[in-house]
Amino acid sequence: MGKIRVTTIGDEDQELKAKEEKDKKRAEKKAREESSENIDAPVSEEASNEVAETQTQEETETPKEEKTPGKKQKKEKFIKKKIRSANYTAKVITIDKNKAYSIAEGIELLRKIKMAKFDETVELHINTTETGISGTMKLPHGNGKEVKVVIATDEVLAEVEKGKINFDILVASPSMMPKLGKVARVLGPRGLMPNPKNGTISENPEEAMKKFQGGQMGFKTESKMPLMHLSVGKTSFEDSQLSENIKTAISAVKKDRIRKITLKSTMSPGIKLQI
Repeated sequence: MGKIRVTTIGDEDQELKAKEEKDKKRAEKKAREESSENIDAPVSEEASNEVAETQTQEETETPKEEKTPGKKQKKEKFIKKKIRSANYTAKVITIDKNKAYSIAEGIELLRKIKMAKFDETVELHINTTETGISGTMKLPHGNGKEVKVVIATDEVLAEVEKGKINFDILVASPSMMPKLGKVARVLGPRGLMPNPKNGTISENPEEAMKKFQGGQMGFKTESKMPLMHLSVGKTSFEDSQLSENIKTAISAVKKDRIRKITLKSTMSPGIKLQI
């Protein structure tokens, strides 16, 4: 005989409730498992591209100039523009920048554009083909400047060591050169160190001193630039005197070593000269 199932009144309702609760728990468990699978599942390529585009857009819109802690921010440099006077500007307009003037024309124009009331120095600024060019010359009419020439002695060097320099040219004998080494750092930057190339080292320093006092002068390019600056007179000189001095300077430097010549006075604009 099979098993006899005894049913009590009210048991059917309890079974239904138990079954519903069991189904409900099973459904909840299944939902949790599906949710877990969705989280661990790989992102599709399309969705990945959308995320990448969004990040790129955000990076593009983010300002680049953000201050980074610990790094010094660069300060902008402001270059102060030199403002010329109306008088200077008017003088410049009279000069043809594309023209190279003859010496006579340059001197005539220099007088027209003279600006200062004092007796200005007339200058030649020469661009040379190379550095290291030096020599001596004697201008026919001097350069209008009183030159103080001294001979190197123990007393003179002692004054130089103290920082006292009261001369324009220093002449020395070869026997004094070892002693001059002590003050080379003082004299060198000022262009006052005796040098055989410019005639300031001589076996007869007294004779050399007389030559410089008589108008002989040295010339040389700057140490790192193919450029030299020469004083060739004063604006109070006659045109003929300035012309002869300029021609003498050009001849001493030599035309084949000159690329460009500019004539000017202390306060005037530059005038390009023919070589």
